[in-house]
Amino acid sequence: MITAFLAGFFVFNAIPHLVQGISGKTHMTPFKRVSSPSLNVVWAFVNLFFGVLLLGFDPITGEVNHPAGANFWAFFIGGLIVSLVAAQLFGKPNARLPWHKD
Repeated sequence: MITAFLAGFFVFNAIPHLVQGISGKTHMTPFKRVSSPSLNVVWAFVNLFFGVLLLGFDPITGEVNHPAGANFWAFFIGGLIVSLVAAQLFGKPNARLPWHKD
């Protein structure tokens, strides 16, 4: 039960960091009081990684049954990349996509 609690702690701690990061806003992390959007995205994914890892931990046997398939890792890395791109794009005050004509 403790590992499930810690998994929830890490996963839900990732949410504000990921939301602020992909919105291009600064937010506090353990590293700095005002951290960049990209650092918040990285911190969110570190939390997600450990949360998912703990969800697969069996305290009785000590085994970790984490998602090791290629599809999971492709999903995780794809999410990290798009989140970092969004953090960079939306962190600029005059952000616009190439097709925006205004």
